[in-house]
Amino acid sequence: MPAIANITVKKNDNTTDIIYTAVVPSSGDGTPAVWRSQSVGSAAAHQPEIRLGSKTGGNGAKRILRATYVYPQIATNTTTGVTSVIDRVVASVDWQIPLGMTATDVNEAVSQFAHLLATTLMKDSVKSGFAPS
Repeated sequence: MPAIANITVKKNDNTTDIIYTAVVPSSGDGTPAVWRSQSVGSAAAHQPEIRLGSKTGGNGAKRILRATYVYPQIATNTTTGVTSVIDRVVASVDWQIPLGMTATDVNEAVSQFAHLLATTLMKDSVKSGFAPS
């Protein structure tokens, strides 16, 4: 199993790096690892967060993983100075990885899916809220 580490990705401008800091490692099945972009906001609720959890499924025949991502929109009240979350983008992805499948095939499937999610077409579709037509 991989060790938790910080994750660096590009922001929407495709130039600037944003770091998701490893906050909590998974302590076992059913407990997700947590990363937060701690350069945003003054409280954990204000920070974009990704979680990845895993567990055994299918009577031990597969591993089930679930990634969830929350990106809050925050605003500061100019009168009180209190910052609060006013909305959120929420996304999730579920994987079912058969334990009987070869590592080569699992690796290829996971890599292709991750690359597909990172394509301009997929990103533009999600940004607009519409599937390509």
